[in-house]
Amino acid sequence: MTSRTLYLFGSAAPPVFQVAEVIETAQAGGWDVCLGLTPTAARWLEESLDDLGALTGHPVRSEYKLPGEPDVWPKADVILFAPATFNSLNSWALGLTSVFVVGVVAEGIGKGIPTVAMPCVNAAYAQHRQLDRSVTELREQGVTVLYGEGGFQPNPPGSGAPKGYPWDLALAAAKQLADQA
Repeated sequence: MTSRTLYLFGSAAPPVFQVAEVIETAQAGGWDVCLGLTPTAARWLEESLDDLGALTGHPVRSEYKLPGEPDVWPKADVILFAPATFNSLNSWALGLTSVFVVGVVAEGIGKGIPTVAMPCVNAAYAQHRQLDRSVTELREQGVTVLYGEGGFQPNPPGSGAPKGYPWDLALAAAKQLADQA
């Protein structure tokens, strides 16, 4: 099987602590995984970043490279942004790209890179009208957003169940997009 490259991006939400298991599952499915994190998610996983880099065989990135520096990752076949927080989704939909992973997915739309996003927001954030606007905007631009029926369902604030985050749906959607490309 020819290896395809998956950019796995994560925001600072509790399911990000499961990222090593997700990487291993993706690798077992034939993916070459490159891990990108928001700065806060990178801080949450700081003690395991070297191990995660060793697991993927690529440096974990949370910042833009300097102009003129070579790109250290292979080209993406698919991007999976999960967990994607309220802030990350809204920034992406609005084109606010000060965060590396948000900049890559925003540019990925224009480059035609198949992209899946799966939010991780609590029910209080889900009441904010901007979330639905952002999900609609991203979907209209061709992003597969796994939110609502058949995707992530918000929990009440403070009652999250990170072990119940539907990683299998996200990986299946990424595989489906790659197979269609």
